[in-house]
Amino acid sequence: MPSDLPEIHGQCAAGLEPVRAAFEDNFARGEELGARFSLVNKGELVVDLWAGHADRARTTTFDARTLTPIFSTTKAIAALMIARLVDQGRLAYDQPVAEVWPEFAQGGKDAITVEQALSHQAGLSGFVEAVEPSLWFDWDGVCAKLAAMAPLWPPGTASGYHPVTYGYLAGEIYRRVDGRTMGTALREDIAQPFDLDLWIGLPDAEHGRCADLQRPPAFPDFGEINVPTKAAFLEPWSSPGGRGQAEWRRAEIPSANGHATAPALARLMGALASGGWLDGEMILSPALIAEMSRERIAGQDLVLPFVMSWGAGVMRNAALHPWGPGNETFGHSGWGGSCAFADPDTGLAGAYVMNKQSAHLLGDPRAKRLIEAAYAAL
Repeated sequence: MPSDLPEIHGQCAAGLEPVRAAFEDNFARGEELGARFSLVNKGELVVDLWAGHADRARTTTFDARTLTPIFSTTKAIAALMIARLVDQGRLAYDQPVAEVWPEFAQGGKDAITVEQALSHQAGLSGFVEAVEPSLWFDWDGVCAKLAAMAPLWPPGTASGYHPVTYGYLAGEIYRRVDGRTMGTALREDIAQPFDLDLWIGLPDAEHGRCADLQRPPAFPDFGEINVPTKAAFLEPWSSPGGRGQAEWRRAEIPSANGHATAPALARLMGALASGGWLDGEMILSPALIAEMSRERIAGQDLVLPFVMSWGAGVMRNAALHPWGPGNETFGHSGWGGSCAFADPDTGLAGAYVMNKQSAHLLGDPRAKRLIEAAYAAL
């Protein structure tokens, strides 16, 4: 390994050396600033590698405590939190959202079900009319606006990715049923009991260990631009703004601003790949794992330039195979390259986080090399 490349830290089980080689290669190609990749096989952490720098000035080491913003990879965590309510019999996927959130029935949305909202079929990919970007920091304000809004396409006829609004839809459904915010419930029910460094809503005391992001070198290619795509991604108000980084980290946006380490994500997804078991406790029943990941809609997405297959809040591998060969593999990818996946057929799960963002919307080549090396080795 050339001397100007960072030292690789962590562990890699015997037989998985090609994964370490692929991780080194990503740095050798100049494609990384700081990164971490973790792999769980049948409940056991078999790979956990990290290297590089946590800041753009390259003065702070990316270490075992570095937290990385994971953007839309957060959606997989939100999907699990909703699935747990379904598992407990407190919510049903085929239940109209308006049954738990009566105001949501406005604008002809009375029949939209929980699973349609989670699989990006609700027609609420973003706001067409101008709002202040700071509105996204007002939970009740965003939820009231979504409740009053008329869908941008007939609900249930197509998926159209909801990059930010998904978090408020899932989060408000959760809050109406449980009483707690999703970030609070994640911390109390999952993160703290199982020692997972996983956050939706990051306390100020943790901000100092967050990685700085190096923004993508180019704008993503969204293909042909339509009204749902423009509302989702391209308007000045399409994403939170105007409040500064600290308030962004502090906010609870279950679609977009999770913070995590790769092993925390990999262990969580590892449970979903192994019948729901995490450290000897079942966090989700096998029946609900199958039900959450079951295809709800497939076809050309109205917002993303891809043919997509959606479960109840998770991306399914079947359409594009960003995470190895398995058709039943599911997970989520995040802006800039992060991802987390679970493969129930093999018991394999993994997570990739980084702070040098790429312009790939899905299937970042860096993560794909790591995942493909893992499947080839196993």
